[in-house]
Amino acid sequence: MLPTAAYIHIPFCRRRCYYCDFPVFVVGDRQNGATSGNIQLYVEQLGREIAAQVNYAQPLETIFFGGGTPSLLTVGQLGQILDWLSTKFGIANHAEISMEIDPGTFDLAQLQGYLQAGVNRVSIGVQAFQDNLLQLCGRSHTVSDIYHAVELLHQGGVDNWSLDLISGLPQQTLADWEASLKCAIDLNPNHISCYDLIVEAQTPFAKQYQPGNTPLPSDENTAQMYRIAQQTLTGAGYAHYEISNYAKPDDQCRHNLTYWQNQPYYAFGMGAASYLEDRRFTRPRKTQEYYQWVADGCNWQEVDPTSTEDRFLETLMLGLRLSRGVSLRSIESEFGIDRLNSLLKCLQRYQQSGWVKIISDEDGDSRSVMPKARLCQREASVSVEPLSQRWLKLSDPEGLLFSNVVLTEIFSQEF
Repeated sequence: MLPTAAYIHIPFCRRRCYYCDFPVFVVGDRQNGATSGNIQLYVEQLGREIAAQVNYAQPLETIFFGGGTPSLLTVGQLGQILDWLSTKFGIANHAEISMEIDPGTFDLAQLQGYLQAGVNRVSIGVQAFQDNLLQLCGRSHTVSDIYHAVELLHQGGVDNWSLDLISGLPQQTLADWEASLKCAIDLNPNHISCYDLIVEAQTPFAKQYQPGNTPLPSDENTAQMYRIAQQTLTGAGYAHYEISNYAKPDDQCRHNLTYWQNQPYYAFGMGAASYLEDRRFTRPRKTQEYYQWVADGCNWQEVDPTSTEDRFLETLMLGLRLSRGVSLRSIESEFGIDRLNSLLKCLQRYQQSGWVKIISDEDGDSRSVMPKARLCQREASVSVEPLSQRWLKLSDPEGLLFSNVVLTEIFSQEF
């Protein structure tokens, strides 16, 4: 498949959140693209990288501005990046162009400018609806800023927007989490993402907290938060289409589906990871190293292609994040019947426990279908007949909740 998606990393933030492990550059509360020479210089480097990229002759279907805080860009800077992408690759008329924005970092005129430049999907980093939790996270906005930002979206006519929440925060209770979910639903976004806090090394949180210890919620409570989100959001009409993501009908994030379906994509900017020609390449995470890499010609072709074994494991690791799972027919077609048989054999005990399901969608439902298995005389393997319209998936919520256990089992095998 040829790439039709592009991720653009905008690494600038007014301050670094205490849980953040992303490559970001702190510019302070009063700086944005109009006042920061650092931001303008970075945008120019993006232009050079885009110009140096090989064009695979397919227009872009999705573009995602992530960060960092992309809303620290001026309208002109964002428009310039989109112009470069359009000139280099072309942008389809129906393309999804997403942009992450933070409350308190934009006004109505700025938002309208982004929309006129081509943005048609907005993702707001809310994280929590309690001021004390926002302060504990090092967020620069307040709950009042959240509601003001959403009001600006309504005034600007944004009809496709997403909201992010984080569970498992320090001092966060089940009641806090339930309240945040209710507030999110009341705001009626098209899409809601619920991420479980991961305490990453080298972050302020890692220096303050040990996973599993107070004031972080217990493992039992974080698991319960996951179940509560699933029950609450699906009950409110949001489809649980990926481990951490919920959407109204037809409002899934098309760009992120590119990742989970293990399809190729461009990426530009400091620390951004691309997947092209079966090669995964992450750009330098530090500013000056990234600038030097651009000056040296943006060479990623020296990276070795992903092996068949790695592609097989990546396809499962990413595809099993989706509620629909992975197609058995596609697995057999790309990786062979022997790998498929070995996979089904190693997952039998999780199928028996209910965490793993093999389903048929021929009736449009998710009823479990037990594969027809037979033990071969020469080797112990399981075959599936027929493969058409059968999918391997994790149950919701328990299989998705314990997906790491299932994936650890898969990665421990030799295929």
